[in-house]
Amino acid sequence: MTIVLDQQLLTWADIAAVADGAVLRLAESAWARLARAASIVESLVETGVRAYGITTGVGALSDTVVDRASQAALSRNILFSHACGVGPLLPREAVRAIIAAQIANFAHGYSGVRPVIVETLLALLEKDMIPEVPAGGSAGYLTHNAHTALVLIGAGWVRCGDRRLTGREALAEIGREPLVLGAKEGLSLVNGTACSTGLAALALSHALRFLNWADAVSALTLEAAGAQMAAFDPDILALRPSEGIETVGRTLRARLAGSGLIAASLGRRTQDALSLRAIPHAHGAARDLFDQVAATVDRELASVTDNPAVSGSPEAPIVSSQAHAVAPGLALAADGLAIALAQISAMSERRLDRLVNPLVSGLPPFLASDAGSRSGFMIAQYTAAALANDSRRLAAPASTDGGVTSGLQEDFLAHPTAAALKLHTILDNAAQILAIEYLAAAQAHEFLTDVAPRAPGTQALYACLRRHIGPYADDRPLSDDMVAARALIRDQDAPA
Repeated sequence: MTIVLDQQLLTWADIAAVADGAVLRLAESAWARLARAASIVESLVETGVRAYGITTGVGALSDTVVDRASQAALSRNILFSHACGVGPLLPREAVRAIIAAQIANFAHGYSGVRPVIVETLLALLEKDMIPEVPAGGSAGYLTHNAHTALVLIGAGWVRCGDRRLTGREALAEIGREPLVLGAKEGLSLVNGTACSTGLAALALSHALRFLNWADAVSALTLEAAGAQMAAFDPDILALRPSEGIETVGRTLRARLAGSGLIAASLGRRTQDALSLRAIPHAHGAARDLFDQVAATVDRELASVTDNPAVSGSPEAPIVSSQAHAVAPGLALAADGLAIALAQISAMSERRLDRLVNPLVSGLPPFLASDAGSRSGFMIAQYTAAALANDSRRLAAPASTDGGVTSGLQEDFLAHPTAAALKLHTILDNAAQILAIEYLAAAQAHEFLTDVAPRAPGTQALYACLRRHIGPYADDRPLSDDMVAARALIRDQDAPA
């Protein structure tokens, strides 16, 4: 798959595709914008106009003039001083997403980096030479980008499959020499919202798959619990107008159409518990929010997020200092989606408890095939509860965190990168919780085979799991099954 960046702006789905291995190309129009912006920076250098990060220092040193002879050193030194990330490395797909978002920002033609910078970044993506980028250490956007940029000058480290290379070695393998950075290029390489935007785009891709699985797995649970389908009647759901509610209701009805188990349970209860009855409302609210977050990320990709921005012409250059590299909207969006996913996974844990709890399930205690000598899913529910609690703590918004940096010059921080990173953690927790529910729902169905047949839609889900994982009889570590089920949810689409 090849994605071409031209007059058409990249979307979050494009960034996610590049993260997954798609090839990114630039059309001639984008290369022309890059070249024009680079010529404007050169003109600024020639005329000696006072411009942040071009002829001055950065941050609290913005009033310190840097002479022309020192401007290349400034660009190089910015990378070294800003590459101070710590902690575990970001995964390959996350770094690819960040690089793709950074290229999209440069291609607007307001940054002023030379085309060779983008050519080298594209070559790294194409050959899957992925810079090592520590996950921690950024209050905004600087450290992650700096670790990626180190490779362009032959420094830093790169992963290529199982190999670890120096930046210089990686460049040599793709037939390139380390770059000598020009004026502003160091600042542009660490600047902007590429990190949080790339991470958010990737999170959207994972979240969409998770939401589809959440609808599917909840249907399998509804069937095992003998749900009362009247609550999901389209006319009843329409009393609360919501595209998300409508979508989830339609999905549940389709999944459960033709279910003998649902037919057999008709009228068994006046109404179900809220963890069953409110699935369209909770899942639907998350889907409505997903659409808003997706629009925010797409808007971020359509935005120039470099400071300063260069415009005008080489004959009449304009340099504009602003705050486009700050992304409060993106931070709020990532925080919001994190809260929604934490809520859905908490509901999943409650459904799981209803399956294993003999006080309400009508099934063998803890779904054990021989209760007493076997514990079944008793402790698996503990794990799900622990993960749900972890996500509840993580759902506290990063966008309201404080922090003052750079000698009072940067005295407001929106923390979009922190918001995006914890969104990924909550997604990981949510996928594992849902995987445990998936296992338990399938296990519940083992005790219902003689009652009535499953719906075709839930049979597909049951069969998908059973192709990989058999029924549980306390005959193996349950964690292995949990990891395998989680892999299904993270790596595959829910079967139709």
